[in-house]
Amino acid sequence: MNHPVRVRFAPSPTGPLHIGGVRTALFNYLFAKKHQGTFVLRIEDTDQNRYVANAEKYIIDSLNWAEIPFDEGPGKEGKFGPYRQSERKEIYKQYAEELVKKGKAYYAFDTAEELEDLRASYEQKGETFIYNFHNRNSLNNSLKLSPEEVKHKIENGEKYVIRFKIPENEILTLNDLIRGEIKINTNTLDDKVLYKSDGMPTYHLANIVDDHLMEITHVIRGEEWLPSMALHELLYSAFGWEAPQFAHLPLILKPTGKGKLSKRDGDKEGFPVFPLAYTNEETGEVSRGYKEDGYYKEAFVNMLALLGWNPGTEQEIFNMDQLIKTFELEKVNKSGAKFDPEKTKWFQQQYLKSASNEHVTSDFKELLAKKNIVVSDEKLLKIVQSVKERAVFVKDLEELSDYFFTAPSTYEEKAVKKNWKEDTANLMQELMILLQNSEKFDSESLEKEVKAWIEQKEIGFGKIMQPLRLSLVGALKGAHLFDIMDIIGKEETILRIKNGIEKMG
Repeated sequence: MNHPVRVRFAPSPTGPLHIGGVRTALFNYLFAKKHQGTFVLRIEDTDQNRYVANAEKYIIDSLNWAEIPFDEGPGKEGKFGPYRQSERKEIYKQYAEELVKKGKAYYAFDTAEELEDLRASYEQKGETFIYNFHNRNSLNNSLKLSPEEVKHKIENGEKYVIRFKIPENEILTLNDLIRGEIKINTNTLDDKVLYKSDGMPTYHLANIVDDHLMEITHVIRGEEWLPSMALHELLYSAFGWEAPQFAHLPLILKPTGKGKLSKRDGDKEGFPVFPLAYTNEETGEVSRGYKEDGYYKEAFVNMLALLGWNPGTEQEIFNMDQLIKTFELEKVNKSGAKFDPEKTKWFQQQYLKSASNEHVTSDFKELLAKKNIVVSDEKLLKIVQSVKERAVFVKDLEELSDYFFTAPSTYEEKAVKKNWKEDTANLMQELMILLQNSEKFDSESLEKEVKAWIEQKEIGFGKIMQPLRLSLVGALKGAHLFDIMDIIGKEETILRIKNGIEKMG
């Protein structure tokens, strides 16, 4: 197939976009960009019963946030629009009728009750009812009825569906770019409905017709569509069209590895399964999102890319350009990819670590502003530099640096008992005088001066450092001690030591 590469992501707007859907979009996007192709977004909204009003906007917002932009789609009309199936419904009937004329499909007038009765009677015999070559010539359809009867029924407004006539006794050889060769016996397939009585096509017909008309060259979709591949290949063949190449992506599994990842798993174990927070307009229930949980989009995309795709090297950190360059469908795994919430945090931590201190400071400043904490950019930059290594999210910085903004009012009891001895108060008094007379109050100068003083006094470093940390922080935690003094300044440092002597001494 030497046509320019065109791929599509075709979600149904039935609710928020699960990360499995985002990964499908990402893999389509990476494949398109690697081959200088086009990435199309098509909204498959033929199932009007499950349609959710704000879901389409959510899908587009999610792709935009993750920086997986589509080249054509709703609002970015190309020459293959419209890109919502509900706006294309006039197109499908003629194709369904064309298959009937070719003898590849037929009208079926069976009512829901008739089909239910048939299923029940088969079950009583311990069998499963499949509408196909075994029984189609004896059921209420145009294969059994005369052309006059069919015409009469249609003219009388009787409800009907159009079913595809699966060929008998054929062994289909299908080729999947991820799974290789698959053989299917057509006798195991049922005559799927292509066109419903409500005048809407089913997924199978709309999908094939749209992919053909939009000149899609590669269909990259989730594993759940693998059972439909045989029918879709047969439909292409029935129309006399060239089929695209298929690739079915592995499922994203629960952290336990058993079963498909769901919203419930996220709710239970405390991690998001949606890219953006989502509010259900009917119930008011809010589902968490990666963006709102504080993940960088680059970390989110990097994590998703490695769910089911293995570059074949030790490299784990990839920016979008590197992903595009390295991505190959042949390196996508066949088996399901186990979702690991801890690994996701690890990716976030790597991206936070490698982000510039200025960038992180700007995000942190925004967060503090919401709490009416105002700090100079210079001071905030120093704070970020001193605690960033220990953070996973920008929001962690607040807890890691709270002592920079507020002097301790309590002191960790255990640590005080262990480190505040009889002579500590006197030593701290001496240290205060030393600091009061210090000309340079930057981290490096302070470290030299204080350490020289400790050596001169011939006492252990711990005798000074631990009580000093307790005075400044209230606990034996926090950034490099002399960085803390540098950032809070001389006046505040001395005040905190003074308070420490009063309350601990």
